[in-house]
Amino acid sequence: MADVPTPHQGAARYRQVAEELRHRILSGAIPPGSLLPSEATLMAEFAVARGTVREALSVLKSEGLTVSEKGRGTFARSAPPVRRLAADRYRAELEQVRSGELGTSFTVDQRIGWAEYHLDKTFNEVAADETRADLFGVALGTMLLERRFVFYAKGLPQQSSVSCLLLEMVAGTPIADPSNEPWPGGNTSQLYSLGHTITAVREQVRARMPNSAESETLRVPGGVPVVIITRQTYVEDRVVEVAEITIPADRVSLDYRIDLT
Repeated sequence: MADVPTPHQGAARYRQVAEELRHRILSGAIPPGSLLPSEATLMAEFAVARGTVREALSVLKSEGLTVSEKGRGTFARSAPPVRRLAADRYRAELEQVRSGELGTSFTVDQRIGWAEYHLDKTFNEVAADETRADLFGVALGTMLLERRFVFYAKGLPQQSSVSCLLLEMVAGTPIADPSNEPWPGGNTSQLYSLGHTITAVREQVRARMPNSAESETLRVPGGVPVVIITRQTYVEDRVVEVAEITIPADRVSLDYRIDLT
């Protein structure tokens, strides 16, 4: 029987087991996607009860290091590809509008072609609540076009968003018709088609744990938070779009440059 490392003397036994298995996963001794030893094997190796093994495995699952499949066992979780989000993604969208290229900032982020991209969509007309009214700088109750999207790359859900536009700007236009989504060039192209050129984008970023709907829709494993990006899109001094974008935190790297000169 292998010696069990005990870096923290006096630590609960299940934490010692979890620490050793964590080390094996992170070091690659248990490769991504590989099946962990069975409960019986771990009980024998570490000389512990089944309940101790299950507590250790629960810790690893809560940290997002493992996933469990009923009837198959517990697997080391495969690390998803991380995409870089930087300010130049919106400039890329402007270039797509000018060139007529089929794409959006999302396809640029994911490095995928138009044929590999699709989304789920739901459109509704809603009254601005206090939060949205404040972000737009409009009166409470101002009517908005609310668009709910789930974005897919190569068949897998990567992010969701709730994007709102001022209804007075888009009512009766092709932008208000969900059958026109996905729209090449995204919001930049849509607003340009109405004679509005985006001049600035402001983003506020925070993190939290996903709710049950987000976990299911985006296939977020236990222990993994989501990044929430609240976006305001400007034409000169006017906010013309507000969005809340949700991305699993282990799939994104936020990359910003701050010039001080």
